[in-house]
Amino acid sequence: MEPVRMLQILFSLEDGPVIETVIIPCARGRTTVCVSSQVGCAMNCQFCFTGRMGLRKHLSTAEIVEQAVFARRLFSDEFGAITNVVFMGMGEPFHNIDNVMKASAIMVDDQGLHFSPRKVTVSTSGLVPQLKRFLCESNCSLAVSLNATTDEVRNWIMPINRKYNLNLLLGTLREELCHRKNYRVLFEYVMLSGVNDSMDDAKRLIELVQGIPCKINLISFNPHSGSQFKPTPDEKIIEFRNILIQGGLIVFVRLSRGDDQMAACGQLGEPGDYQLPLLRVPEKFQVAL
Repeated sequence: MEPVRMLQILFSLEDGPVIETVIIPCARGRTTVCVSSQVGCAMNCQFCFTGRMGLRKHLSTAEIVEQAVFARRLFSDEFGAITNVVFMGMGEPFHNIDNVMKASAIMVDDQGLHFSPRKVTVSTSGLVPQLKRFLCESNCSLAVSLNATTDEVRNWIMPINRKYNLNLLLGTLREELCHRKNYRVLFEYVMLSGVNDSMDDAKRLIELVQGIPCKINLISFNPHSGSQFKPTPDEKIIEFRNILIQGGLIVFVRLSRGDDQMAACGQLGEPGDYQLPLLRVPEKFQVAL
């Protein structure tokens, strides 16, 4: 069975910028809308096309919610009911925490869009104070973009780690989730060839998440113009997955979808003439790139 194609929607805002929303159908009957929370992003993750833009604008609560409203109104007949919402489009949701909290609350309210809180997932690169607030105030699901097993690598590919390192981020999750029942954080892990995909990385990942109720989502990297990274071969992703499963983890694999449309994970946005600088590549990874 051929996979159902993703649909990319462009919204022009009143003050000029364009944001991107993606509808992701699934053969199993689930249809997800991936919403943006900002125009651009300030986090400068080195593998992310949106991160090249820098931050242009925080979206208002209404601008976030309307992405899901329009997706439901315009495309439910074509793709079936929109069942899930993920805050994984343009922007770092927790950098726009007030509006994201309000928007996610509207999405799950009985008088709002009436999604199940388990079906609304907010993703973060690891802003720890906002993460703690989210876990205290929201019943929605949480995803954390991890993408590395050492501070050396994460400092490079995700500069936010220089402020909130792995020990602080994972320690906070361990502490905050130890008393919550039936709640698992989703760790997203973009596989970058020669950077974070060794079997030693897999073993370190098992150790890092000990004591945190979680699921792991291994994501195939989607190349884009100016990218210095290469995707991990599918067979190596499966080998990496198998080690995690042997270590007792719940693991999903998301192979590439939508990359031919520049609609896939990490490909949204249009940097334009001004782009945030690429960071210096650590010497031991220069050959891999």
